[in-house]
Amino acid sequence: MRLRMIEIVVIAAMLAACGGSQQASGGGGSTAEAAPRETPVPVGEAAPAFMLQDQTGRVRQLSEYRGNPVVLYFYPRDATPGCTAEACAFRDAWDRLQGTGAVVLGVSTDDVESHRRFHDEHQLPFELLADLDGRVAQQYGVPVQMGMTARMTFLIDDEGVVRHVWEDVDPGVHVDQVIAEIDELP
Repeated sequence: MRLRMIEIVVIAAMLAACGGSQQASGGGGSTAEAAPRETPVPVGEAAPAFMLQDQTGRVRQLSEYRGNPVVLYFYPRDATPGCTAEACAFRDAWDRLQGTGAVVLGVSTDDVESHRRFHDEHQLPFELLADLDGRVAQQYGVPVQMGMTARMTFLIDDEGVVRHVWEDVDPGVHVDQVIAEIDELP
């Protein structure tokens, strides 16, 4: 119990330092610097900053990946067939992705514990981020319905600029599309 309180205090301090506020739904560690969007962040615009907990409870920020392309993919729910296929496709293409220097981050409204189980069960080599209230999804213009995000992916370049957006993702071919776009980055 004491350790959990310390974690909450640390997360709150980190959020305050970034000008954000703690999520109401369990301290997931999200900050929202922009209002919800009706459409996806356009290509050429800066990717919205965020802070979210990964599957281990560690707070992650988009800014920590500056210098590398980031594949930020939103998905509806851990352990569902399409989401599992998509996550495993990224896992199975991991060597190819690593060759590009890209970082892969999966985001859903599932909690840290759900992400941990999903991550461990499928031996995923990348982080899963808990956007408990869907606030980060809304910053990116990803629809959230019935507590689940739509399946959408953003390719963010090494300077933090959105370079490609996939709104209709087919998990079966998506990873190849992503790698092809990463290869086109300057």
